[in-house]
Amino acid sequence: MGSDPSFTSSQVVRDGFPYTVSTFKTIVYETPTIDPASPNKRHPDEHIARIILNRPKQRNAQDIQMTYDLNAAFDLAAQDDAIKVIVLSGGESPHFCAGHDLADNGNVEDHKIVGTWCGFHSGGSESQMSKEEEIYLGICRRWRSIPKPTIAMVHGKTIAGGLMLVWVCDLIIASEDATFSDPVVSMGVNGVEWFAHPWELGPRKAKEFLFTADTWTAQEAHRLGMVNHVVPRDRLESSTMAIARRIALKPMFGLKLTKESVNQTLDAQGQWTAMQSVFSMHQIAHSNNLLRFGQLIDPSYINTGSVTKKVNNKL
Repeated sequence: MGSDPSFTSSQVVRDGFPYTVSTFKTIVYETPTIDPASPNKRHPDEHIARIILNRPKQRNAQDIQMTYDLNAAFDLAAQDDAIKVIVLSGGESPHFCAGHDLADNGNVEDHKIVGTWCGFHSGGSESQMSKEEEIYLGICRRWRSIPKPTIAMVHGKTIAGGLMLVWVCDLIIASEDATFSDPVVSMGVNGVEWFAHPWELGPRKAKEFLFTADTWTAQEAHRLGMVNHVVPRDRLESSTMAIARRIALKPMFGLKLTKESVNQTLDAQGQWTAMQSVFSMHQIAHSNNLLRFGQLIDPSYINTGSVTKKVNNKL
């Protein structure tokens, strides 16, 4: 069994205010530091933690290492009573996230397992389902349920698995150049593992989004209610942090109860039950592809290039 992700910490000063920066292999975790020399000086980002995806060469494609690095950072923020708001961003990459890294050869068991399914070496469909329950469905449910407001700060492309990272967040702030797509149906699969499409887009637009595999703009996502605000790229960070700071002024318990109220309403509407059912169909799709083609996705999609390759080739 593996261990928790490791990181190194350092102190930086930005605009005259100190921050603690924890660098993992694939992400950066940043929190405000109270200057002991000026304990009464209010930090502008007091109570706000930032998680920054940090695989720019891979366009922040999510591999297994990133999944567990993210989980460790979310845990740090959740367990820190000084933190009220968590902001997730794509950092220096040209894109927020190019989806799941299809070239990843990482092993789930090299890391400390978060869920309870296990059975990764059972063979057949059980092994694949156990892996995806651990690193996709289960861990997204875990992040979605963090009892603190989370904000996705999105720029560039967000493709397939990248949608799962933004959809588990409570708010989405996008730059004017942001786009969103889920081409997984082209792979012979029914959509990404965290199947929030009908709730994020509405049922008919969700079908169009999946059937066509079209890329939709931030403006369209905002019109449909998936995105909270669309702002110019050069104002993305300042606009996102302004909202985070407003939220951070609220009492923590009030924020927790409000988030839980909305989440429980979605659960009462059947969201989580539906997601579990759809996840089972996702596994049927993988099994079908294995039987027909000897691999998890339809090779006709591979012949046109993987998600990550498509994004990289355009830049």
